Amino acid sequence: MAEQFALKGEERAAFGKGAARKLRALGNVPAVIYGHGEDPRHVMVNAHELSLLVRHKNVLIDLDVNGKKELVLVKDVQKDYVRQIIEHVDLVIVKKGETVTVNIPVSIIGHPFAGTVAMLEHQTIQVEAEATQIPEHLEVDVTGMLEHTHISAKDVTLPAGVKLHLDPEAIIVAIQAVPSAESLGTDTVAAEAPEAPKASEDAAE
Repeated sequence: MAEQFALKGEERAAFGKGAARKLRALGNVPAVIYGHGEDPRHVMVNAHELSLLVRHKNVLIDLDVNGKKELVLVKDVQKDYVRQIIEHVDLVIVKKGETVTVNIPVSIIGHPFAGTVAMLEHQTIQVEAEATQIPEHLEVDVTGMLEHTHISAKDVTLPAGVKLHLDPEAIIVAIQAVPSAESLGTDTVAAEAPEAPKASEDAAE
């Protein structure tokens, strides 16, 4: 199940792009906390510490803002992929015992029958799970499976208490034959030798 991590934050009073740039220049990230009927709270958190946490999918954070603690789920992360920095993060309040709907990464284990390959059709599966019991990933074992085998959402084993929130017939993994060189267009064709230029009939001998 997903781990919980501790993180400290501070309330912020300045808003807008200019204020956000100043926060990031000082090593912080602007964030918004919302949920459970509460007014959104604007805070800032340490950029480096946050970047380590969001490497985990559906990470739960014990957030301490000026002494007030909240259990929050990272809902959305906005990044500048050119500069590789987090620009903003949305945090939703969760309570122990309540359920949340999240997308869980799919992990393929094992190897299908020789000459075939397992193709992942869905990178994630949407499920409903208790907030503190969110699976880190869902495993699909393809050991020894033959070509044309399909694994649907309904075939994926879910942990106790986790409910599927995806079309049960949606194909998650498909077993296909390893593409041939011809189908990949990798055949090399021998280049024909260029013809020697014809001498002009009018050329002087």
